[in-house]
Amino acid sequence: MEEISAARPPTVARMFGRIAPRYDLLNTLMTFGMDAGWRQRAVAAARLPPGGSALDVGAGTGPLALALAAAATDSQVVGVDFAGPMLARAVANTAAADLQARVHFALGDALRLPFPAEVFDCVTSAFVIRNVADREAAFVEQARVLRPGGRVVCLELTRTRLPLFRRVFGWYFHHWVPLLGGVVAGDPAAYTYLPESVDRFPAADSLADVMHAARLRDVHYELLGLGTVALHVGLKA
Repeated sequence: MEEISAARPPTVARMFGRIAPRYDLLNTLMTFGMDAGWRQRAVAAARLPPGGSALDVGAGTGPLALALAAAATDSQVVGVDFAGPMLARAVANTAAADLQARVHFALGDALRLPFPAEVFDCVTSAFVIRNVADREAAFVEQARVLRPGGRVVCLELTRTRLPLFRRVFGWYFHHWVPLLGGVVAGDPAAYTYLPESVDRFPAADSLADVMHAARLRDVHYELLGLGTVALHVGLKA
């Protein structure tokens, strides 16, 4: 999943740079192909209007940014990430989709977005917010660059509330995913970091409280993937 970490930014940036070549393939394998559908739900929730502008924070290799652009004609989408090799893949994927005129990428920090205030119609992130050092500050920053009435959309992993499935998923996430990461990407450490970051992440209702604290209004969420993924939406007043 797309990652921005502020706990050890250079270390984590290098880690995601290492796995960039196999990143998209591993996302598909880990989620059994469901990650594409979750991103489409995020696109629908963002409600980017035709001719509008969107910011995708932690864009990684660009799948959510490209989906946003494909869904809204004449829109402009900017993706920001702090891992250069990820952005190189994003640029290549954008060229393959023939969307270079409408989708652009830049190196940037989720806590210090390199944009003026109130320039985007929506701000999205996918599998990113659990890795920033200050989640409330990250949402405050997203709201800053958002136009009044615009939407912040956060797609993120979460701990499922289903007792039996929680045990099954916990084994899969903590044992099979690192093994898969080692075989496919040659980097089991990166895919050990992934489940550990979810273990430390607040539950979906607590994350909604964080978004409220960042002065977003009408915050709501839905659970996807048998409760393993949460899609949060908040509006700027």
